[in-house]
Amino acid sequence: MADKFVVGLDFGTLSGRAVIVRVGDGTEMGTAVHEYPHGVMDRVLSAADGQELPPDFALQDPADYMETLEVIVRKGIEDAKIDPAQVVGIGLDVTSATVVAAKADGTPMCQLSEFRDEPHAWVKLWKHHGAQDQADRIVKLAQVRREPWLARYGGILSSEMLMPKVLETLEWAPGVYHATDVFCNALDWLTWRLTGVLAFSAGDSGYKRMYQDGQYPSQEYLTNLNPEFADVFVEKMNAPVLPLGARVGGLTPEFAERLGLPAGIAVATGNIDAHVTAAAVQAVEDGQMTAIMGTSACYVVPGPQLREVPGMFGVVDGGIVDGSWGFEAGQTAVGDIFAWFVNNCVPGSYHDEATRRGIGIHDLLTEKCAGQEVGAHGLIALDWHNGNRSVLADANLSGMILGQTLTTTPEDQYRALLESTAFGARTIIESFRDSGVDIDELVVAGGLTKNTFLMQLFCDICRVPLSVGTAQQPGSHGSAVFAAVAAGLYPDVKAASAAMGAKEDGVYQINEERAVQYDALYAEYARLHDYFGRGGNQVMHRLKEIRRQARSRAREVKRG
Repeated sequence: MADKFVVGLDFGTLSGRAVIVRVGDGTEMGTAVHEYPHGVMDRVLSAADGQELPPDFALQDPADYMETLEVIVRKGIEDAKIDPAQVVGIGLDVTSATVVAAKADGTPMCQLSEFRDEPHAWVKLWKHHGAQDQADRIVKLAQVRREPWLARYGGILSSEMLMPKVLETLEWAPGVYHATDVFCNALDWLTWRLTGVLAFSAGDSGYKRMYQDGQYPSQEYLTNLNPEFADVFVEKMNAPVLPLGARVGGLTPEFAERLGLPAGIAVATGNIDAHVTAAAVQAVEDGQMTAIMGTSACYVVPGPQLREVPGMFGVVDGGIVDGSWGFEAGQTAVGDIFAWFVNNCVPGSYHDEATRRGIGIHDLLTEKCAGQEVGAHGLIALDWHNGNRSVLADANLSGMILGQTLTTTPEDQYRALLESTAFGARTIIESFRDSGVDIDELVVAGGLTKNTFLMQLFCDICRVPLSVGTAQQPGSHGSAVFAAVAAGLYPDVKAASAAMGAKEDGVYQINEERAVQYDALYAEYARLHDYFGRGGNQVMHRLKEIRRQARSRAREVKRG
């Protein structure tokens, strides 16, 4: 297999990346990245008329994906310096629950002139939280009816999932909903475009589209939710569900020409961006939790049997690798919190010092806070600046820092925010363990692995040894692993991961002295977590509603 290569594609929040991987040993031969021209549209609909968007919207332009696809594949092949004829397969992943509304031929609804100015016709990005009301109603009705599928999502449901977003479209833009032939997540839309075959990926379908044990929520349940929603799965998601690593179809002649690749090569079922990383870092055995840490964080772990974990984001049979149940949880913001703090709360003198010393501002803040004794800053933070995904699944929660005084410094606050994300991760890990899901190792991947202080902090707070994935592009590399399986070059994902993935074992070990000190801080975090997150005080919800009303009044004033 030394002369065979696969293309792994990773469509992230702000950009897309391709990596060209040698099938025999997983060597990354070449890579390319391209930023989406319109990025995330969360304030104005910049790809259309520039209208102001409601709070908690996060939209994207599907044309950005197509432009990015062509650029990164051609540049990746060029960077790899290989003959395109040696490429045998394509695999791809996309940010999860990024929802596309399309016509029967795959044309996105936002590209139709009559819907170009309608926000609900555009791609709803994973962090679009406009459907919180719909998510709450979906859960409430499922609880009343004792729907068995609800337990597969921890007894709660995030507004990030496909079903709340599609119900939101029905209720706020019924014209778009009724004119739409297919609602699908972007990963299935992309494989549809590449092959001409509409098929749904089993992993994504289970985690994000409510597909469990071979069926969707019943039409009776959907009718009670909204009578017009009764046939949403039958009429607007009527396509086969294929396992991970399956071949959706061959690359069409049209896209073969556009990408400069051989027609007919295998295109694997799409995957969730975080989930593919497990294959890239050799974390596909039971009890190995992969932590994909970047702007947000996703935690996935295979287990030998079904367990119902309160607050988990989902569990799917074969959702990460065949033969195991795949469990998922996550944090909606990690690196995004650090970036927000740097962009909004750090004085100019710190930026000047970083520039003078030739280091990044994050490196400077880490350096300044790393030498502190545990708890010396006197602070506790809650990591909910973009809501809480696990274990509370509540987009209306918000971040906070408790304990500030007139002597609190930027590095104090920065360290408290670093610690808060680790406390959030520990909350997730303890929820899994309390429910009988073993977690023996944490394999970390993503951009934040470069911060060694943060990694040791996670190890000490979570009390789990940390290994580090060494694939340079873990997302796209993982997609390449699935491409090799779809091309028939490995019998299954475990075999392909063993040959093509890579990690460094046990890089970070628990410092028991610091771990004990962090236990005391974590106990305070847990009290705040439950007080603000489990109904002790709904002030965060009330503040969100006050903000929504104020912004609504401002829009009305602006319109005249």
